[in-house]
This record gives sequence, C-alpha cells and structure tokens, in this order.
Amino acid sequence: MREKQANHMYFKELLGAFFIYFIVIFLSNFLADQMTPQPLRTLIILAPVIPAIMMIWAIIRQFRRMDEYIRRRQLENVGISAAMTAVFALSYGFMEAAGFPKLSMFIVWGLLMAGWGVTDAVRCWQEKSA
Repeated sequence: MREKQANHMYFKELLGAFFIYFIVIFLSNFLADQMTPQPLRTLIILAPVIPAIMMIWAIIRQFRRMDEYIRRRQLENVGISAAMTAVFALSYGFMEAAGFPKLSMFIVWGLLMAGWGVTDAVRCWQEKSA
C-alpha cells in the first residue's frame, strides 16, 4: 500500500473514532449527570473507553502499514514524548507536594500526544534543514 493511501486510510479511521468518541462522551456525561451513583452510571461513564480503544486500533493498524524506517522513526518519537511526559509528571508531582493544584490524569494523555506531534514536527524540520 502506498504511503499516501495508508495515511488517508489512517486519518479516516482515526477521525471516525474521534467523532464517535466525542458523541459518546457528550451522551455519557449527559446521561450520567441525571443518575444517582450506581453500577449502571459507572458503566455509562466508562463508555468513552470503547471508542478510545478504536483510536488505539487505528494507530496500531497504521504502524503495521508503515515501512520499517518510518515505523522506527515514529516509535522513537513516541519514546521521546513518553520521556518528556514522564519528566513533566514527576516534576509536577513534586510541585503538588509544594501546594500546586492537582491535575487530572487526562493531562497525561494530552501531553503524550502533543509531545509526539511536536517531536515529529521538529525532527521533520531538522531533517529538511540538514
């Protein structure tokens, strides 16, 4: 499969999963807000995990479609991003002990994804400049 076709398929799969995720998140929040604490409410709150797994599946499929060089480069980018996220999480843990407000765990995922994107962009820019 050509790279352009693979990327098109990836974005189609990933954006479809994102779209479903946002719909499920809004619906689950709307329904859960109207319920008293009970096991069904917990299941409704956890419902967005299903489309999140669909996003993971789209990413796995894209990695399998990549050639070896691009796959290795992207895995390095994920590793760099994970290291940056770990340093932030560790540093902020110490800052919380100093009285900073507690952050939601949702921040970690967002930082990891943003770090992956920034790392990829910087490395592409460096490669073109060299």
